[in-house]
Amino acid sequence: MGTVVLTMKASVIEMFLDVPQINCDVKAGKIINPEFIVKCPAGCQDPKYHVYGTDVYASYSSVCGAAVHSGVLDNSGGKILVRKVAGQSGYKGSYSNGVQSLSLPRWRESFIVSESKPQKGVTYPSALTYSSSKSPAAKAGETTKAYERPSVPGTTPQPVTLTQVVAVTTADASHTTLPKPSPFAASTASSPRPQPAGHRSREMGEMDFWKPGLVLLDAGFVPKEELSTQSLEPVSLGDPNCKVDLSFLIDGSSSIGKRRFRIQKQFLADVAQALDIGPVGPLMGVVQYGDNPATHFNLRTHTNSRDLKTAIEKISQRGGLANAGRAISFVTKNFFSKANGNRGGPPNVAVVLVDGWPTDKVEEASRLARESGINIFFIAIEGAVENEKQYVLEPNFVNKAVCRTNGFYSFHVQSWFGLHKTLQPLVKRVCDAERLACSKTCLNSADVGFVIDGSSSVGTGNFRTVLQFVANLSREFEISDTDTRVGAVQYTYEQRLEFGFDRYSSKADVLGALKRVGYWSGGTSTGAAIHYALEQLFKKSKPNKRKLMILITDGRSYDDVRIPALAAHLKGVITYAVGVAWAAQEELEVIATHPARDHSFFVDDFDNLYQYVPRIIQNICTEFNSQPRN
Repeated sequence: MGTVVLTMKASVIEMFLDVPQINCDVKAGKIINPEFIVKCPAGCQDPKYHVYGTDVYASYSSVCGAAVHSGVLDNSGGKILVRKVAGQSGYKGSYSNGVQSLSLPRWRESFIVSESKPQKGVTYPSALTYSSSKSPAAKAGETTKAYERPSVPGTTPQPVTLTQVVAVTTADASHTTLPKPSPFAASTASSPRPQPAGHRSREMGEMDFWKPGLVLLDAGFVPKEELSTQSLEPVSLGDPNCKVDLSFLIDGSSSIGKRRFRIQKQFLADVAQALDIGPVGPLMGVVQYGDNPATHFNLRTHTNSRDLKTAIEKISQRGGLANAGRAISFVTKNFFSKANGNRGGPPNVAVVLVDGWPTDKVEEASRLARESGINIFFIAIEGAVENEKQYVLEPNFVNKAVCRTNGFYSFHVQSWFGLHKTLQPLVKRVCDAERLACSKTCLNSADVGFVIDGSSSVGTGNFRTVLQFVANLSREFEISDTDTRVGAVQYTYEQRLEFGFDRYSSKADVLGALKRVGYWSGGTSTGAAIHYALEQLFKKSKPNKRKLMILITDGRSYDDVRIPALAAHLKGVITYAVGVAWAAQEELEVIATHPARDHSFFVDDFDNLYQYVPRIIQNICTEFNSQPRN
């Protein structure tokens, strides 16, 4: 019977345990206690409560925000168990349960969140001890707090009373316990009214009861020698899983009005927050268009979400027409340049927001943008209703503009007040580098294999001219291990692999390798050379690459070319045949991909080869850009 009574007492104590309540903005580093149970309010999913990390969180994070991100709580709040752990060398941001956490290179203290199940033998504090003068959840007029140390099994925990210290010395400043704010003070700093998902409140006020003599620390336990250099707010380096160069083209036309323009700016600020802007992650600039476009800031102007949001707030409306087509042309020609911060490797993305419909045409400007490797997204808000369609200059303008017409690149929003619903889908899509199809252009997405005739009839001098022709073609491509790759085969009666696709990963290395190719001399077996190139060169081509074979010969082949040419076609290799001097034109047409007029070329003299470089490149790009956009 005695045992039963003791068990009931324990459960009663657990049931009536006084659990401290904290606000959404309280950071774990503000709380000294190494392990504690707290109650979070509703609404901590708001992006203004910053969270750093995934599963293990930097102590600079909002405790309750981390609980929502981890899935322990939903946005309605509740009780959680928090345990401090060692600092990490890096924290990886992620989007989870409606919360976008940020990345952080390092932080001195971490914490993990779990369900509020008390561990056996541990007594949790009924009041928290804070490391600064802020004590958001304290009761009015309270001058002492009871902090119970975690008990050792078999002993009775004794509460330790911490009395408010009015005059604090430097030695114990970081462990001062202060009175809690009055109910009146708490009401003036309470959380603003709940906002729709994806919106941030502009009421950024925060309770601050700092007094002279108190050391304000964000995570506690900082050595005195660090106090002068300790950053109070870490700046993220960006989300490395979303490395993209991004331009937003916002509608500043007179028709949009001031209220909707403010909604548009708020949406931009929310995107900047959700993306986690930084030099190792996404970078973002903004262009506003009316009659004419203008850049507010480029990719290198602001390299973190905080500064970017501040800059967005200062944007004023330009007015005028809604010339989105002119803005797209402007971005294609001016925005994505090295001088403006374009990094070259990450995908280029342009997101166009338009109120209703543009006042100029977007199709041709968008085509040129796509061919430049820019992934165009369109967000059309409050499109034309039936009786307004007569005023739309270019029907179906969204599909004429976007990178692909499969719905991935377009959003149709019925009302400006529903714009926030596109936030997370848009962020997810612009970060999905594998699906950003327009990043692939005719010049950065191929494996180009040169098959070079080294027979006796060519001669040493002309062979060097052929190599220069190959070098001139190679210069037109963007060469790297992830962009276009180049390989080369030389042939006579026999064949030789000069270098494969995986040998060189820069344009300079490829050009240097071509200079070192030695003239072989011998007969002309073009059919065997095509077969060899398919087996030794294109068999190692990447699945997502266009396979281009450019064959240069000066004579008729000693063997049959029809079967190897057909094999190349069946393997998806696009073949360009270039004949010089004594080459047989009908044989070139058999080798070349259909239609032969676009893929076969004849030059009467080696010295005129250079003239065909622009035409060959143009045909390669025309064929690439003619692919369906669905």
